[in-house]
Amino acid sequence: MLSSAPNFLRRSSSIHLPHPPPPATRTFRSLHVHKYISMEIMNQHGITTPRNFVAKTPEEAEHIFTTMLNKPSQPLKDVVIKAQVLSGGRGLGTFKNGFKGGVHMITRPGQAMEFASQMLGQELVTKQAPHGILCQKVLLMERMYMRNEMYLSIIMDRNANGPLLIGSPRGGISIEDVAILTPELIYTQPIDISVGLQRDQAEQMAINIGLESGSAQQERAVSLMMNLYDMFLGCDCTSLEVNPLAETPDGKIVCCDSKVNFDDTAEYRQKSI
Repeated sequence: MLSSAPNFLRRSSSIHLPHPPPPATRTFRSLHVHKYISMEIMNQHGITTPRNFVAKTPEEAEHIFTTMLNKPSQPLKDVVIKAQVLSGGRGLGTFKNGFKGGVHMITRPGQAMEFASQMLGQELVTKQAPHGILCQKVLLMERMYMRNEMYLSIIMDRNANGPLLIGSPRGGISIEDVAILTPELIYTQPIDISVGLQRDQAEQMAINIGLESGSAQQERAVSLMMNLYDMFLGCDCTSLEVNPLAETPDGKIVCCDSKVNFDDTAEYRQKSI
């Protein structure tokens, strides 16, 4: 059957979803992918993400920092390096070699090689992975400066009998924490899968998450939501979460971080994932 409502929705007394329909016959299972793969897929669907590259060696990581995400003749830009392991809580994790944290900021030459050498080939221990997961790749991504941090997700939900669009003006923190502290700031919009996400629904959600009606930012967010929905259906996603969805100082709307789960029973349709 379809996935049930997330825990944060069920726990939130101020959020009311439609009564559950009779159980569907299909069972959804989730396939997890690394961050760099989900960002590649987003880019293919016209969704803006920070510039990012994957490295398999410390030398490759340093090359990416100094020549691909920076230019020799320009001031250095900060870059984030992230261990590519399938686990949450990487930033608070510890590698078995004693190196702390699977997420670090790179601000000067030499750091990319230094951090990557501590991560690659090592096992990262997190709350979700207490026995450790081997890190074989690192993601280097340009640092984003954000005016606003918002939240968006689309899930396949049994209570809504189909896709459910979820948004909040409070991004950058756990949506479960938002549900506990300010549940009134979580907005939901059931989507009729027979007609898809409608423009007026996306326009209202853009307003709900804090963007001004009629603004260029609202229009960009609407376009992004329509592309997210196309990706959700086209890639057989079971959940697609963007947190944070950022408004930059120059008015761009950027998916800074994401979690994407795919229905592994649709593997025969998704050979590239």
